[in-house]
Amino acid sequence: MRYFRPATLDEALAIRAAHDVTPLAGATDVYPAHAGRRAWGDPAHGDVLDLSGIEALRGIAIEGDGLRIGALATWTDLLRADLPPLLDGLKRAAREVGGAQVQNRGTIVGNACTASPAGDGIPNLMALDAAFEIAGPAPRTVPATEFFTGYRATGCGPRELVTAIRIPLAPGRSTFLKLGARRYLVISIAMVAAVVESDPAGRIARARIAVGACSAAARRLPLLEAALSGMPLADAAGLVEPRHLAELAPLDDVRGSAGYRMAAALALVSDALADLAQTQARAA
Repeated sequence: MRYFRPATLDEALAIRAAHDVTPLAGATDVYPAHAGRRAWGDPAHGDVLDLSGIEALRGIAIEGDGLRIGALATWTDLLRADLPPLLDGLKRAAREVGGAQVQNRGTIVGNACTASPAGDGIPNLMALDAAFEIAGPAPRTVPATEFFTGYRATGCGPRELVTAIRIPLAPGRSTFLKLGARRYLVISIAMVAAVVESDPAGRIARARIAVGACSAAARRLPLLEAALSGMPLADAAGLVEPRHLAELAPLDDVRGSAGYRMAAALALVSDALADLAQTQARAA
């Protein structure tokens, strides 16, 4: 195994282009995966590109009309940041990602690039209309709805690196709910992130809702988002119907059957909208 720890992004990209390496930030996914392979008799460990020495990739900051989350920003960094209510859901997810040690090491970008269907940050990023900054031979920005291409697959190529996540700041609030076999330190059976912007009369101007752990990759719910437009937020929870979840394709596994996951997602979406309605009522 070879271990690279560059000090600049240009150096990291040169290494990425010349070698078959696994990018590493907090290592909270890479090392457990390696331990799992060893347990099944595979002692191999690929070359590692440790990005932790690149200071330019750190930090969470509001830039213009958006929020920029650097590739080395941790979940703890997010929890400590002074952010508007629009980011409440992502902060809730931050509290659900492992324990304090994992939150101190694990990064928001790393969680996204692992692209697990049960990655807690992913539905939030999709509901927030986030986009990924990708550096490489042709630097580009990819919307979250296009970045996640399948089961543990993303639009980041083998010669590229994700340098940051950008989230447009807009009025509104967000929330995040997940269901697992126990309260803490659990992989999701289903999870929902919801973002709602409402007008002064309490009607929904725009809703963005994403469900995770119920498909090969997290999915937005465009049918429900369209149905909620112009409706009173106070009534939104009661408007959710099974047909609104047509984008989902849950599988059976040890954590739950496909039918159970679909029922759980339906209940969580309704609960998330009810939570946002209660938050609006308290703020009124």
